[in-house]
Amino acid sequence: MHRAKQSLRAAELLCENGLYSDSLSRSYYSILHSARAALLTQGVRVTSHEAVKRLFGMHLVKPGLLSADLAVSIRKEQDDRFLADYDVTFDPGPEQTGERVREAREFLLSIEDFLRNKETSGKSMHQA
Repeated sequence: MHRAKQSLRAAELLCENGLYSDSLSRSYYSILHSARAALLTQGVRVTSHEAVKRLFGMHLVKPGLLSADLAVSIRKEQDDRFLADYDVTFDPGPEQTGERVREAREFLLSIEDFLRNKETSGKSMHQA
């Protein structure tokens, strides 16, 4: 989660300083790293961006462990990151970028809660 937090912090700073395309990219990477951490709890290691999106839904959303809204956030953030990094005509503004940064923060907090609950339930199972 360290990389997710660093990426989120970078996204916030970039957004505050008007570097919106770069902020969108960092917001997405915060989500990507958070999603990978959650997938690791299910024994799933992923390397590709598409695999993260697909396997997050399969292993975490479909069984009801996490909200489907988080899977939607991955898709939106990935789409915007692609535009920000590769489309020279894409010009995001402060509203769109601020919304993506907020989504990334909420995603990270949701994953931290999930990891904390998983850790707590794992400890109580071992103590039983």
